[in-house]
Amino acid sequence: MTTPPPSADRSRKLRQLLADHTVALPGAINALSGRLIEDEGFEAIYLSGAVMANSVHGVPDIGITTLTEVRNHAAAVANVTTLPIIADADTGFGGADNAARTVRELEHAGLSGIHLEDQEFPKRCGHLDGKKLVPTDEFCIKIQSAAQAKASKDFMIIARTDARGVTGYDDAVERANRYVAAGADAIFPEALTGEEELRRFAKDVDTLLLANMTEFGKTPYYTVEQFTDMGYNLVIFPVTLQRIAMYAMRDALRTIKTDRSQKATVDRMQTRQELYDLLGYDMKVPPKTS
Repeated sequence: MTTPPPSADRSRKLRQLLADHTVALPGAINALSGRLIEDEGFEAIYLSGAVMANSVHGVPDIGITTLTEVRNHAAAVANVTTLPIIADADTGFGGADNAARTVRELEHAGLSGIHLEDQEFPKRCGHLDGKKLVPTDEFCIKIQSAAQAKASKDFMIIARTDARGVTGYDDAVERANRYVAAGADAIFPEALTGEEELRRFAKDVDTLLLANMTEFGKTPYYTVEQFTDMGYNLVIFPVTLQRIAMYAMRDALRTIKTDRSQKATVDRMQTRQELYDLLGYDMKVPPKTS
């Protein structure tokens, strides 16, 4: 494959895309799935903190993972793709200085943007109850520090607010506008509950907006086009590939356990040649002989 482009080029490309249309970002599980996302013609990749915690480390999404682990995961995906990448950076791994270092590390790893959330550490999944928020002023300082740390003006600092499920809609709007004033390039309003609320938020907060189209959450299922109509510029599908993969792997394991063979699952597998093609191997699998 070609040499992976630097972060600045990817960030510039993402800004160009956003100036034209809403961008869909499937969530990569690992570097191989990142290559598949690009091979299937998508324009950008998302890296979920939950997916990294779950799939890479086998732990829940409760702030256990470290900046080093996130950076290494991001760099692995960036090294084998050319697309813009946005990553979940949780709460920034500490205070304002930590958030600034997070930006420097992840921009250097090849990303095009990150989102930081206004939860207390240790954070919780955005669609679960029991979250606690940091004071608005405190998070504004973190956003300001993160914005000042980026090397490229095009690198995106996205402020995620979890206020809708904690203190209510009005506080989510107030916080979002404060975060934009502090330097956020976009807002990620987590766990909005329906079309009326999504449209209202887009009118109340005048900036680029990210929608989270996760499964089994508080937000109903909408298409990318519907989100466009409601005023959203980025749509992430953070855990979709992990959920699909885990379901398929569970079925395969049950087949092996029952049949004592994997033969019944072969028609649902990526072939050896498909894998070689995705990886860029210069080799062909010989045809079967009768």
